[in-house]
Amino acid sequence: MRANKTIINLRRFLLLLSAIALTCVSAFAQAQADKTLSPYFHVNGDPKIDHLPLKDTRVEIGVSGVIADVRVTQVYQNEGTRPINAAYIFPASTRAAVYSMRMRIGDQIIYAKIKEREAAKQEFETAKKEGKSASLLEENRPNVFSMKLANIMPRDRIEIELRYTELLIPTDGVYEVVYPTVVGPRYTSGKETAQGGVEAGVPYLHEGKQPASALHISARIAAGVPIAELNCASHKIAPDWNGPSIATLSLAEENAFQGNRDFVLRYRLSGNQINSGLILYQGESENFFLYMAQPPNRVKLEEIPPREYIFVVDVSGSMEGFPINTAKNLMQELIGNMRPSDFFNLILFSGDSTALSEQPLQANQENIDRAIDLLSRQRGMGGTELLPAMKQAMALPRAPGVSRSIVLVTDGYISAEQDTFDHIRENLDECNVFAFGIGSSVNRYLIEGVAKAGMGEPFIVEDESKAGEIAAKFREYIQSPVLTDIKLRADGFEIYDVLPGHIPDLLAGRPVIVFGKWRGPAAGNLELSGKTGLGEYAASIDVAGVQPDIGNMALRYLWARSRIAELSDYGSANVSPERVREITDLGLEYNLLTKYTSFIAVREVVRNPNGGADDVNQPLPLPVGVTDFAVGSEPEIAWLFAGLAMIGMVLIVRRRWLQGVGHLRRAE
Repeated sequence: MRANKTIINLRRFLLLLSAIALTCVSAFAQAQADKTLSPYFHVNGDPKIDHLPLKDTRVEIGVSGVIADVRVTQVYQNEGTRPINAAYIFPASTRAAVYSMRMRIGDQIIYAKIKEREAAKQEFETAKKEGKSASLLEENRPNVFSMKLANIMPRDRIEIELRYTELLIPTDGVYEVVYPTVVGPRYTSGKETAQGGVEAGVPYLHEGKQPASALHISARIAAGVPIAELNCASHKIAPDWNGPSIATLSLAEENAFQGNRDFVLRYRLSGNQINSGLILYQGESENFFLYMAQPPNRVKLEEIPPREYIFVVDVSGSMEGFPINTAKNLMQELIGNMRPSDFFNLILFSGDSTALSEQPLQANQENIDRAIDLLSRQRGMGGTELLPAMKQAMALPRAPGVSRSIVLVTDGYISAEQDTFDHIRENLDECNVFAFGIGSSVNRYLIEGVAKAGMGEPFIVEDESKAGEIAAKFREYIQSPVLTDIKLRADGFEIYDVLPGHIPDLLAGRPVIVFGKWRGPAAGNLELSGKTGLGEYAASIDVAGVQPDIGNMALRYLWARSRIAELSDYGSANVSPERVREITDLGLEYNLLTKYTSFIAVREVVRNPNGGADDVNQPLPLPVGVTDFAVGSEPEIAWLFAGLAMIGMVLIVRRRWLQGVGHLRRAE
């Protein structure tokens, strides 16, 4: 009797566990299905009845010198039977200055207005409730934007046109034009989802499934100087040449559904000399200029001016072990390849800072051994005071004509980042500043912010096995200054609001780019001067010989975008209220999308008086090579593992139950 009662209770427990396990696995499967619906907007209802597919994307790219101007036109159509509201996430370049949006419904075109973000959002929600068609464009991250559409009526064909411009800055002499096509899936924790994370809940197509909308891209590259190489590794292109410096191209049309990978076009310019160029734009109330000095492809050793490296090395507690060992190897890699005419120094910092020498040290073996010995005796302890160490490094005596580079080596666990960024910018004409991050969890905000303030590239070592490779790449990047002590002087040409305010050295892998405003006649000269390894250098441009061009209107937006970047630095975590106000004012004055300004377009006709539109999300294609497993968020993965765990528990309990039943029966 007792055995029968125990068997009944165990059976009930097993049934309960099985039901819970199946519920967990089913919840995970349903969550995945919701995130990988067909290539239409996801509807809270029946997606077979109400959907708004993206029909077509056309991208027209025009490059003039170092400026890319891009027009993106996307066409949607409500193929359902009810009014709907739509939300769509799409990417762009991190340097993009979005300056125009318009919406076309049928024959009517509505031009968007730039407004403060909250005001634009409120206007959109009001139009949505009143039954008016409207669109809202917002910046979610510097390279991800969201588009919201309200009250799209059945059979409506919606055309959205965006215009943006960006400055093309070459890396190692290679220019790169990128049109991102899709936002990759982001892992979102429960906390992020609760806070309304932008990519939370965005549906994706299944892996390997092509987008249903066509992608058409055309480009015209007018480089100003002969183009040496032109290639596109991402897509098949059909280029035509109109002389050595102008190329036009488009995507090969045999497969128009290629919107699941970024379009990446790369080209290199010919020439072995320092090339300088000037472009002008004359506006109604303000005039803008851009000056660029492009380094030669190859630099001879005798052309490189004497170099000085000051290593500012973090020896705080968090740097103990692998980070400090990597810093030693980095110093040996850099100093060991210096010439006898080069110099170096070492500053160690934690709670305070100590310099190896009060004067620059010659790069001989004795001094190198002395520096390595000092560093090898560090054990990593104390706080992390970066700003005083950077100020001490910049204040050390410097010989004229020497290209000074400060190399910051740290894991980045430092406060007062904003003060450090500002100090670097204010002293760029005194030294180059590079950031080398070391550690398994580097503070990228600091490392990338220092690189941006220093107008350089960030270098980060997270894995000790990759340290040598990255250190060698870093050395190659910074070891070839072409021109130092650079000055840009205007004679008879009045310039102001110049960015950057201080010019760093011209490196073999990094051009000098300066832009600002000018007033009065376009006359006089603009002269770039500096020092090379062979002596004094100067190059002058006759401003009168450069005609202002209406086609350079993008300079207006690029100048404002550059100023906004200076104010917000890398990211926007610590932007002060004063800077937020200035960024907002710049966005409003120059018609730019920013974190604090948005584009809003409203058709002032009540088209849906009864309301009741469904909210939908545009599904995005998964990037090529990404699997469906990338689309799970933390709660969904938790459901899956909970279900699998309970299934395992059921099997274990069942086995023990069978063993227990056998024992009971034998006992009776």
